[in-house]
Amino acid sequence: MKKDEKISVLIVDDSDITKHSLKHFFEEYNFEVITSNDGLEGIQRAIEYKPNIIFLDLMMPNLNGIKMLQVIKVMNDLKHIPVVVVSGNTNKQNVMAAIESGAEKVLSKPLKKEVIIKCVNEILGEEVLKKIEKDSIITEQENAELREQLIKFFLRSFPEKRKAIVESLDSQNRDLLKVVVHEIKGTGGMIGYPELTVLSSRIMNKLNNPNVDWEYIRFEINELFNIINKVEFPKEENIF
Repeated sequence: MKKDEKISVLIVDDSDITKHSLKHFFEEYNFEVITSNDGLEGIQRAIEYKPNIIFLDLMMPNLNGIKMLQVIKVMNDLKHIPVVVVSGNTNKQNVMAAIESGAEKVLSKPLKKEVIIKCVNEILGEEVLKKIEKDSIITEQENAELREQLIKFFLRSFPEKRKAIVESLDSQNRDLLKVVVHEIKGTGGMIGYPELTVLSSRIMNKLNNPNVDWEYIRFEINELFNIINKVEFPKEENIF
């Protein structure tokens, strides 16, 4: 890589808020950021851009993170690219599956700036460390401002998600509902509402049962909406 060439990162995640927060973070350090919504698109982006590093979610529609890892690690043009797996469920089984499939590291959601910095520096080396070490001390104010940005982004995008949830309940479309609830699950901790993550996990567990109790699901979804209705929109309008 040339001295003045930007370091590129590919972010593969079906959560808009995760993509937004990681994109915002890496652009602060002058990275070139490429994003993708699922594993299939992620492979296409990796082939097209040949990024220096990939941040990859585990649970995604179409092609999950493990399967994408397995594909790119047998492709000569891509197998050298380090992959960092990020997941809201980093139990032993998921961690082992990711490492065995070729991941360099596995990080838990919600992600913290200092953890990302340490991870990227360890993988990409001294050159990156020099680029970002001056900003490695994260203040409480910066964390608060980032959380406000994420809350804004979440609340502005939620009406579309609400519509998809209502439609999936009316049609009893289990797959669509799982996709939307999974995204909310990954968002809860990042915006300071861990109860959203807990409730979303409970809903997804019920949706994975062979016989879905749709009345129970409707009850839990109403509770999910009640929590989201209590999320306060940041007062300041000049954060973005």
